[in-house]
Amino acid sequence: MQTVTYFFIFLNLSLAVFEEPAVYPLPFLATSLVEVLCLLVFFGRLTHFAKITPRNVFWKDTKNICIMVAILLSLIDLAIYGALRIYNIKSIRWSRIARPIFLINFAESRQIRRAFRSIRNTLPEITYVFLLFMFSLLMFSLMALKLFGERNLQTAEGLPYFRNYLEIVFDLYVLVTTANSPDVMMPAFDFSSWYALFFIAFVIVNTYIFMSLFLAVVYNNYKKHLKVMCGGVNCI
Repeated sequence: MQTVTYFFIFLNLSLAVFEEPAVYPLPFLATSLVEVLCLLVFFGRLTHFAKITPRNVFWKDTKNICIMVAILLSLIDLAIYGALRIYNIKSIRWSRIARPIFLINFAESRQIRRAFRSIRNTLPEITYVFLLFMFSLLMFSLMALKLFGERNLQTAEGLPYFRNYLEIVFDLYVLVTTANSPDVMMPAFDFSSWYALFFIAFVIVNTYIFMSLFLAVVYNNYKKHLKVMCGGVNCI
């Protein structure tokens, strides 16, 4: 039963590859039949669990309520999408975001729920580090606007360089990943090689210091919460 449940969960999640917009598009009838089959299996699994569980225990379990709501929403969304498709009205399958609920909330997915709770408990504790990082990013963006905004510099494509604050924030945010390095700094470097110091300082502070600190805080807090859930035994 556990293998069958995981198979249909995987099949249900894989439908996103074949539904519009799809990587490998299949007819709507084929994907909808597969989804209905998966939902029937989930409902049957839930019904079987309800028969072997005391009624008061079953209805107090949040996991069972989440699965029933996800099944109901998926069926409603499928019916609405199919009806609109008949009249050639374009719409989206908003219930797709509910599909991971099946993976998390079935009784067999205890380890996945444990990891999910650890992530959820870790998020509030990393908020302060994230806010510090965003503050640093915004301050460096403001400095870049003051340094380069009045120089009338242009990119290689002839576009204005570092004159819009929001665009500067986005470019420097990408620079944290080094995905646009060194392209983002070349117009300033061509104007004066001393401007390279600004980008060097930015990379040192945000990429090497803040990202390392962020990773350390996430790992330590995640490990702490996971150990608490395992009863003091290291589960990692």
